[in-house]
Amino acid sequence: MNVSASITPINSPTPQSVPMILDSLPEPAVEGQGCPRRARLQIDLILLAIEALELNGSSAILTFAEELDLRGIVKNRVNLWRMRSTNPMRRAHIRRPLSIMEAKALVVIASYIARRLTVVIRQLLVIHQQMVEKQLPLEQNLRLSNYLERFKIHFKSRMNLRRSGVLALHTEEKLDELAINLLGQLLFCTGTAGMQRFWISLFDGEVE
Repeated sequence: MNVSASITPINSPTPQSVPMILDSLPEPAVEGQGCPRRARLQIDLILLAIEALELNGSSAILTFAEELDLRGIVKNRVNLWRMRSTNPMRRAHIRRPLSIMEAKALVVIASYIARRLTVVIRQLLVIHQQMVEKQLPLEQNLRLSNYLERFKIHFKSRMNLRRSGVLALHTEEKLDELAINLLGQLLFCTGTAGMQRFWISLFDGEVE
């Protein structure tokens, strides 16, 4: 048993209010109660990739929040939007912290959706590899092209294109590369202890 996890800091949720499924993710040793910039960015991008895979991605996120008993954290679309808008690259960036508990909930939801989409994710990654090996344009494959196009539309409509981090991605090739890398991260989440390893990776360089 994690002794530190049994100590409830002042003003934190009581043990009864924290869904048990979140206990599968370790507490990161970061300063303060909120997530660092990199974690907020990566979580939002992972969810963006899910929305590019799922035509009703936002609805799927809320549905899984209900199924995983996380609706007390991810309450509704507005609440979900506020959490995702803590990503500093967003057009509508909100200067509020993303709590560790909120981040855990989003990672758990993303991982469970990724598991449901494992076959689709694997197929797209295989297609991409084959297209690269044959030196064929990615848009020649309809399934892969549809995913990449949806991702780029979502990204361009939601991110602040004037921010330096976004400007570095402001080419079709860079956004395609990002979209494919996110597929790899989603597949990573579906593996053995993948959800835990992805969670820990969000704090690499941030942990004391």
